[in-house]
Amino acid sequence: MSTLIDLRRRIRSIRNSQQVTQAMKTVSTAKFRKAQRAVFESRPYWHSFPDLMARMVFWAGEDAHPLLAAREEKKIAVLVVASDKGLAGAFNSNLLIQTSAFLREKAGTSEVRLLLVGKKAANFFRKTNYAVDITYGDKTDRLTGEEKARLAGAVMSKYVFHKIDAVYAAYNEFKSIVSSKITIEKILPLDFKPVDGNSLEWPPDWEPEAAGLLRTLLPLYVESRIHHALSESQAAEQAARMMAMDTATQNAEELITDMTLLLNKIRQASITKELLEIMTAVEALAK
Repeated sequence: MSTLIDLRRRIRSIRNSQQVTQAMKTVSTAKFRKAQRAVFESRPYWHSFPDLMARMVFWAGEDAHPLLAAREEKKIAVLVVASDKGLAGAFNSNLLIQTSAFLREKAGTSEVRLLLVGKKAANFFRKTNYAVDITYGDKTDRLTGEEKARLAGAVMSKYVFHKIDAVYAAYNEFKSIVSSKITIEKILPLDFKPVDGNSLEWPPDWEPEAAGLLRTLLPLYVESRIHHALSESQAAEQAARMMAMDTATQNAEELITDMTLLLNKIRQASITKELLEIMTAVEALAK
């Protein structure tokens, strides 16, 4: 009897956990749709902006703005975008493992400083010896435009005043619901290459002159790169959590089915045993 009671308790506990994972999947699905829509609506802007800036830099010259000046990488800053919460499969672990390998490679020739977004990144790098300049550890999905602009401004200020020589961003780029791509890319210095390989035929089709526009557009471009990394990471995080909770819900259902079958077998065996005892007693009395 104790076995039956234990099985019923386990089934009830698993069913309660299944309800939680189902609810978390529903919440993640709603957040994912919102994040996916934001990414898809902004990608044309993010993908066309580098071409525009490349044309402008070509006509203004690479000495037209301090953000275009390339230097030897003696000090670098790395922006790591993770999540605040777990239960998202390998979303954080894969990112942090590859980022750690990249940091070890760079630490051999450069001083590494970190800009961390996400509680998981903050907790992970707290155990390392890397210097941390900025941490956003509680609200990666609720960073305001002002906070993103302040983060971009801090990065550009450090670069312009030679406190760092390069800035990289490490994040999960959203590809599909079932997959994301870990991306580590350079944000500063800005390195624009002609897209069509025939830059000499580009006409100077803007007014006022390109150098003046660069002073306004380059900071906006850096801010858009950071916003891009945060948005892609948010979409990838919600997709990973949605899939993880869906898998957990299915596994719970399979476990409940198996345990219910075992419960029924034990009950049937118990009933059969009682019937045999009764039949044996009846036959003994008849004799």
